[in-house]
Amino acid sequence: MKILVAYKRVVDYNVRIQVKPDGSGVVTDGVKLSANPFDDIALEEALRLLDKGLATEVIVATIGPADCQAHLRNGLAMGANRAIHVVSDQPIQPLTAARALLKLVEKEQPGIVLLGKQAIDDDASQTGQMLATLWGRPQATFASKVEVAADKATVTREVDAGLETLEVDLPAVITTDLRLNEPRFIKLPDIMKAKSKPLETIAIADLGVASGDLLTTTHYAPPPKRSKGVMVKDVAELVSALKAKGLV
Repeated sequence: MKILVAYKRVVDYNVRIQVKPDGSGVVTDGVKLSANPFDDIALEEALRLLDKGLATEVIVATIGPADCQAHLRNGLAMGANRAIHVVSDQPIQPLTAARALLKLVEKEQPGIVLLGKQAIDDDASQTGQMLATLWGRPQATFASKVEVAADKATVTREVDAGLETLEVDLPAVITTDLRLNEPRFIKLPDIMKAKSKPLETIAIADLGVASGDLLTTTHYAPPPKRSKGVMVKDVAELVSALKAKGLV
């Protein structure tokens, strides 16, 4: 069984986001870019299934500009067998990403597609669900535990009321939550081995994917700065200040 892992590159979660002066986007020049943390978890889970002998191959795939290959090599260094780079110089919205991944699914015929539950750059949490719908296969989202046996997967997922357990037939789409696992540390020998692993490059136009981008972002702006705190002498003064702001 093959496992396809969607492996998106985003601005590193430790970076403080800065908006461009003209409001046309966020600053990425000279900014550290790394794997979406949820996708790292998805890849780790795929590799654990591979280590258990429940999968025969793990493929990482990303959609992004030409300089994404170093990002894919990171996934190969973690332990993926090969990588696919769908080249696109334009920002990709979830529906277009799902359509591109569907083309890869049709080509590779994986038993499981693993994705992070969301990407930290847009927090859309849509691509996995859209892919499952386009593919016509079951989905299990926000997984905190995954067990695979024969042609079924048992997924424990986090919901508002607690934990929910689903059993889905394979092939299926599974999206991962933070508590599923802890991604492994990449060792230097693995980085060297990754350089010789297969990395296929495909232009997004060659996949025949129609753009599903229906949203146009017109302006970016940073959140307003917090005002300084105000010291009050007692509760009465606090209540009075809150009333003056219309908060009580």
